[in-house]
Amino acid sequence: MSRFQVVSGKGGTGKTTVAAALALALATEGKRALLVEVEGRQGIAQLFETEALPYEERKIAVAPGGGEVYALAIDPELALLDYLQMFYKLGSAGRALKKLGAIDFATTVAPGIRDVLLTGKACEAVRRKDKSGRFVYDYVVMDAPPTGRVTRFLNVNDEVAGLAKIGPIHNQAQAVMRVLKSPETAVHLVTLLEEMPVQETADGIAELRAAKLPVGRIIVNMVRPEVLDEAELELVRAAPRTALAKSLSAAGLGGARRGGNAEKLVDPLLAQVEEYAERYALEHEQRSVLGGLGLATHELPLLAEGMDLAGLYELADELRKQGMS
Repeated sequence: MSRFQVVSGKGGTGKTTVAAALALALATEGKRALLVEVEGRQGIAQLFETEALPYEERKIAVAPGGGEVYALAIDPELALLDYLQMFYKLGSAGRALKKLGAIDFATTVAPGIRDVLLTGKACEAVRRKDKSGRFVYDYVVMDAPPTGRVTRFLNVNDEVAGLAKIGPIHNQAQAVMRVLKSPETAVHLVTLLEEMPVQETADGIAELRAAKLPVGRIIVNMVRPEVLDEAELELVRAAPRTALAKSLSAAGLGGARRGGNAEKLVDPLLAQVEEYAERYALEHEQRSVLGGLGLATHELPLLAEGMDLAGLYELADELRKQGMS
């Protein structure tokens, strides 16, 4: 597994949940993972049922085997202060600029600067080592912007390096791109077995590849259980109505104690079968499309009890079983 795991996906596919589960899955057997948020939604804090994350790395979970998950919500303005201090030693002058609103102006008027700061801060965490020369984090997982924006977001440093030919900005942008375009990085895409998310995933993969960014794996989220396979569907559809009614009656449905008739349940049952068959065909069609994209694909189940902290650990365990650790 690459040390920098970037997770993107169409809105509504659960990319933040998958990023959090992946961080838990990677932080096994004493490993340490940092989960990074860049969109300011505090989605990570909600998933781990903790207070809003400050602009500092904070331990939020312990994984099976004693691993640790830390989290960081990157604030662009504070990241710019870090940058000014790191390269220009501005110190209190940087804080004065913040009071004057210059930093807010810079990150608002030049959105590219904001993305440079966000990606730069995450890559700094990837490269950081302790006094003994070991990496502080075994893995860094980023909950990245949606698929439609992720390529531009990750590739912005390439544009900045081209604009600023020399100096610390150029050097910083080049250092970030060395991480992002290396085997250290993998960009995973989260999708659902639905036409629009799958199409956006295909488009996103094409854009990432065109930008020479390393595409990782496809993670299909919220997969509903397969109740009937194709052969069983055909058996139900071909069964005579009287046989279906007898089967329902034998199962204790529509009996006298309910004051009903099993035959009355046949039409609703067949309607459900047709609805399921339509979804079954659509999902298999979308699996076929994903299979043609040439990437390893993983599937995570739709949790019957909904998403909570226990569910997050369940998804992490599923990712580990599928080799994403």
